[in-house]
Amino acid sequence: MKQKIILFCTFLLVLNILASCSTNNDGNLAVVTKVVDGDTIDVTFDNKEERVRLLLVDTPETKHPTKPVQPFGPEAYQFTKQTLEGKKVRLELDVSERDKYGRLLAYVWIDDKMFNEMLLEKGLARVAYVFAPNTKYVDRFYEIQKKAQKEGVGIWSIENYVQEDGFQSFNENSVNTKDENNGDCLIKGNINSKGEKIYHTIDSPSYEQTKAERWFCTEEEAKAAGFRPPKNMR
Repeated sequence: MKQKIILFCTFLLVLNILASCSTNNDGNLAVVTKVVDGDTIDVTFDNKEERVRLLLVDTPETKHPTKPVQPFGPEAYQFTKQTLEGKKVRLELDVSERDKYGRLLAYVWIDDKMFNEMLLEKGLARVAYVFAPNTKYVDRFYEIQKKAQKEGVGIWSIENYVQEDGFQSFNENSVNTKDENNGDCLIKGNINSKGEKIYHTIDSPSYEQTKAERWFCTEEEAKAAGFRPPKNMR
């Protein structure tokens, strides 16, 4: 009888431990109520509304008050909206829980996959805002980013688009537009922020995003003017 009582008490203790672990794991569960941008979401968390900024990643702008919509910004926004909006997620916080704007800083998990990493894998974000002590996954993130760069996906398909301080700015005429006076010449010549002269044919991955500062009818004509093809087209 004594052994049965001991076994029963042990069983209850194990149940309490498991329940405690379950509570700890579920304590950061939230529901995504709105996607603000590719890297920013609104959630219901701890019985209140919170704005969450994804840690260590940065997507191109779509709703910045002073910047135009940037290439791959809409794609990042749509991917985040499709994947997270209305879904239950788990927020993993790092050491510092909030930024200077009062937003929660988090690694966002959907099922068993971290969404921060998903953005990097698809080339829809760069590793950014790396500030100690919130650097738990930074090495892992850089490895994922290197792979996306090598494959030339998303933001990495546009030469020199990703800069150390953000994304190269394009004015309102630089995306999905063509010079009406260019006639039959379709090769775009552009001088990037580093002063490099690059020409883009219609087969170039960044053709639509490139502002044509000069138009050329042939590649030979572009080369004669001192322009080179994009590195990923060589």
